Amino acid sequence: MEHVKIQNRYVYRWLCKMALVLIATAMFFWVWHEFVEDNNQTGNLLGAGNLLMAAGIYFVLYYIIGNALKAFRIGVDRKANLLASQVMAIFCVDGIETFISCAITGQFRFFPNFLWRYVLLALVQSIVICLLILPLVDLYRSMFKPQQVLEIYDEADDEKLHFMNARPDKYHIADVISIHEGLNKIYDKLDDYEAVLINDIPSEKKNDILKECFYRGKRVYFTPKISDIIGKNSEDINLFDTPLYLCRNSGLTASQIIVKRICDIVFSLIGLVLTSPILLVVAIAIKLEDHGPVFFKQKRTTIGGAEFDILKFRSMIVDAEKDGKPHPAGEADDRITKVGHVIRPTRIDELPQLINILKGDMSIVGPRPERIEHVKKYTEEIPEFVYRLKVKGGLTGPAQVFGKYNTSPLNKLKMDLFYITNYSLLLDLQILFETVKILAQKESTEGFSEKRQEEMHDSK
Repeated sequence: MEHVKIQNRYVYRWLCKMALVLIATAMFFWVWHEFVEDNNQTGNLLGAGNLLMAAGIYFVLYYIIGNALKAFRIGVDRKANLLASQVMAIFCVDGIETFISCAITGQFRFFPNFLWRYVLLALVQSIVICLLILPLVDLYRSMFKPQQVLEIYDEADDEKLHFMNARPDKYHIADVISIHEGLNKIYDKLDDYEAVLINDIPSEKKNDILKECFYRGKRVYFTPKISDIIGKNSEDINLFDTPLYLCRNSGLTASQIIVKRICDIVFSLIGLVLTSPILLVVAIAIKLEDHGPVFFKQKRTTIGGAEFDILKFRSMIVDAEKDGKPHPAGEADDRITKVGHVIRPTRIDELPQLINILKGDMSIVGPRPERIEHVKKYTEEIPEFVYRLKVKGGLTGPAQVFGKYNTSPLNKLKMDLFYITNYSLLLDLQILFETVKILAQKESTEGFSEKRQEEMHDSK
């Protein structure tokens, strides 16, 4: 029965995906057909083969790019994420189609004509598709109730337990049980729930439960250990009569480092040029508010533990840390200036770091550079924290995209290790796209809670 429910969800998502792709393709086809009919002097482009080819290319492009940007995950991602992904996918596809259409017609003089048509098309498609997605998501949630999950834990930490309940449309922690109650008691409960969450328990016990759930065909979610993440991207070695995995553990290759550096230089230059009006306006606003310095410098660590001065627009009062000790900003911190209340949530205060990237201190994407004091503190608590220094720090990274401002150091480390062990240029592009989406989400810029601030001050 549970297997049928899961399959029905997949079928519904696939039908939604095909409907969205077909609608977007039909809208493109209408614009393309109208243009060709008005401008095709020879008439050869009006043949069924050419028309189908143009529609087919659009269909495939939208399908591939939409999947890559997670634009069709109806019932999986939040509505805001889906809408942002769809808009980005549509504009990417229509932008590419501008060049493809010129190539098909063989007339690049048509570029301006295609450009304004496809910009308007993208706007209309975005509105139509987004208006369709909202009821599709609502219908999914009414048809498929949240999974009833049994959570198995080791330590009863309020911050660790029930975290899946943050998505009540998808998951509901119906019951929790401690690993210390014994495997037999846990196994007796398995069949009462649709899925199991193995939440940070000893590896030996986790393996036993995983095997039991595999035998019963029970869906399992589990929080990975650091060793799980390191081993996840292992290479298969098929030379012997037993499975063998290879973990290279060498970080980025020489070619990856070169390509990544070239991309950093290009994107940072483009970013500085495009945002120069914003940089100028913010700099003037900061100076006018209290006549203090425009920029704020802070020592951070990057690849190999090297130290550098990170640049930010100053968003707090002068001498906000006059005692020389770090004081993380709270959710309602009176040290934040009026300008700071605008540039911090929107991440505009981070824009000067494009200069750091151009200089080579940082990369566009990578583990977020931490303050020296925090690195020392976290390394004392988690020795593996230094693993994230195998690559350059980044303006954005997995912890910024998938975590929160106050995500725990261990969870940040796990996300950064996933990035390092799975690195590719496509992963960098995915994180850049995801960064655009999370800028509008409050939780991603959420300040430190009072409890977290007290913990950090107590450690000094």
